[in-house]
Amino acid sequence: MMHDTIPAADAAPLLLEWYDRHHRDLPWRVSPPMARRGIVADPYHVWLSEVMLQQTTVQAVKAYFEKFLSLWPTVEDLARAENEDVMKAWAGLGYYARARNLKKCAEAVANDHGGRFPDTEDGLKSLPGIGDYTAAAVAAIAFNRRSAVLDGNVERVISRLYAIETPLPAAKPEMRARVAALTPESRPGDFAQAMMDLGATICTPKRPACSLCPFRAHCRALAVADPETFPRKAQKKDKPLRRGAAYVAIDADNAVYLRKRAETGLLGGMTEVPGTDWTSRQDGDTSLASQPFAAAWEDCGTISHVFTHFELRLSVYRANVARAGTQGNGWWEPVHSLSAQALPTVMKKAIAQAIPHAFKAER
Repeated sequence: MMHDTIPAADAAPLLLEWYDRHHRDLPWRVSPPMARRGIVADPYHVWLSEVMLQQTTVQAVKAYFEKFLSLWPTVEDLARAENEDVMKAWAGLGYYARARNLKKCAEAVANDHGGRFPDTEDGLKSLPGIGDYTAAAVAAIAFNRRSAVLDGNVERVISRLYAIETPLPAAKPEMRARVAALTPESRPGDFAQAMMDLGATICTPKRPACSLCPFRAHCRALAVADPETFPRKAQKKDKPLRRGAAYVAIDADNAVYLRKRAETGLLGGMTEVPGTDWTSRQDGDTSLASQPFAAAWEDCGTISHVFTHFELRLSVYRANVARAGTQGNGWWEPVHSLSAQALPTVMKKAIAQAIPHAFKAER
């Protein structure tokens, strides 16, 4: 049974008053002053930003969001885009299945819904790549539906407000119930964004600014414990370590040999340098026995990249290669245009290990 520290009828006005004064100005957001001028949220902008923001910071997403809107101003434009162009524009954001589902979802909205997003959680969840969180966020923010929106920031706020002892992820149902009880009938979209902003700017993971929090008089964690210890988390298991090799071939024109990964699986549809068959479950060969073509390969050391469920260490080799000596379905890409390719971060690391200047312009 839940024992409220603050009546639901009091919580929303407190938070919304704070949000009206302290909201973040974000490229995809209709702020309270904008709303007062009659501007309404664009569901395409809300959906696009929410998909991008999963597992990524606001600061990192801003440039990607603006790039996508410049290339594809509407959901119909995105639906008509080439898959390869979408993957290129997404490169660097990580979790590449999101980009594939982004394209599929845009096609579904354009082709099956006349270019209009469904305005309910259930309708949104019927679209490719939209789960519980994204459906709730879009329903609330774009359509002002009374939906319980629970992201990492909101989890932190709720866990501290009620001093929820159950560790994540087991605590999610209770947290969602708490958020649902607090969400008002009026301005549920602003309430959801206010909770996110509170977690991002005040109720931060370390050194929260409790004295500035609108809930400070009602926060159970502040009263009885150290807020930094919430949310409680189950002990993390050590991530398995996987190994493999990457081969960076350079020709006389200072171009790098690239190829496209299979459409399915990890980093599906992205661009890579030739390498061995590592996966999250198995190692790939790390020796020259798996070289893609005969050359005087030079050992350039190793790079490390952490995925969600495992760590990968790639042995990187480099060789100067004549184009005539290569085989396969790849292509030669000039070093100066590598940044425009759909290279995931792990492949950029491998190339930079072999060619230190390859991405200096973007750093």
